Amino acid sequence: MKLLYVDNALAIHGGIERVLTDKLNWLVEYGDCEICLLTANQGNHPIVFPLSDKVEFHDLGIMFHQVYNYSGWKRFRLFFHLHQLFRQRMSAQIHAFSPDVIICTRLDLIGDVIKVKGNTPVVYESHESYIVDKFETNSLRRKFVVKFWYHVLKKVQMIVSLTQRDALDWKTINPHVEVIPNVVHLNNSGKYNDRSFKTAIFVGRYSYQKDLQSLLRVWEIVSQRHSDWQLHIYGGYGIEKDQVLSEIKKMDASILVHESTSDIMERYKESSILLLTSRYEPFGLVLPEAMSCGLPVVAFDCPYGPADIIADGVDGFLIKNRDIDEFANKVCQLIESEELRRQMGNNGIISSQRYRADAVMPQWIRLFDELTSGQ
Repeated sequence: MKLLYVDNALAIHGGIERVLTDKLNWLVEYGDCEICLLTANQGNHPIVFPLSDKVEFHDLGIMFHQVYNYSGWKRFRLFFHLHQLFRQRMSAQIHAFSPDVIICTRLDLIGDVIKVKGNTPVVYESHESYIVDKFETNSLRRKFVVKFWYHVLKKVQMIVSLTQRDALDWKTINPHVEVIPNVVHLNNSGKYNDRSFKTAIFVGRYSYQKDLQSLLRVWEIVSQRHSDWQLHIYGGYGIEKDQVLSEIKKMDASILVHESTSDIMERYKESSILLLTSRYEPFGLVLPEAMSCGLPVVAFDCPYGPADIIADGVDGFLIKNRDIDEFANKVCQLIESEELRRQMGNNGIISSQRYRADAVMPQWIRLFDELTSGQ
């Protein structure tokens, strides 16, 4: 099986980058697949996670971000020129590699892929919820662009969604939807957290989606009842970073801020509870990551990932209706019972194994076989 993956870049320590790298490595090592990876904007940046030498890799050198150096007509012309260049270079790679299936992980590239795919079936691998733009989109231009992308998605042979509820949304524009969860980079060291640390941890960008303002409100309540506990934030980047850091300085609560790290598993093992306050989550990689280290997790029951991952009251808590007080109460319940932390953490170690590569990737192999069986 020859598979062509199309992505933007693998240049930051992000969830999609980790997932895609792990999947490609598994497919070339265990899936009897030849893999070609095309990126549009990698440039001189190194690929951040180890990628197998067996994966054929080409960066097309488009650098779409150049358009932001201009405005008006110049930006418009450059935008269309770069997309034309992207299609030309991608078409050449498609003809050279002759893939059986093309998998595109970026919604903004799917239109170009459709135009040059020929007879090759295309899979859109969604790492964004269908409803993301209900949370994030404000401008009329953006709404128009999103509607165009969704129209183009009617032409793909399959959309792969991460959760059942998100799949129902995608089916409103294309009936061909499969649910395959993310492969998660789990703790495989055999060493687990003993849940005795007086530390909670948050991992995520400083963004509207992750809603650190709610996180700070929760911890302000928790800290009043348990001042000996600390919250560690591993954020790294995001447009709301300065605002969040400013708010933390004004708070009378024990909060420590860190840059993002590639060694997050060790940080999980130094904590006792993971907190996730997102407004929406296509999946929520940090949840099974932390669970695999033995941490109970507390998250808002947001659309849509946490409810697929957390068994409420078993390996963590799902908080309904974005209830700040209830979120803080559940964190305090875990703080006040080391036995409950241990019990939920042990359950999480078991339930997180659903997301091992050898549990998830055979679902992809079956999908690829189905798509190519009629060719």
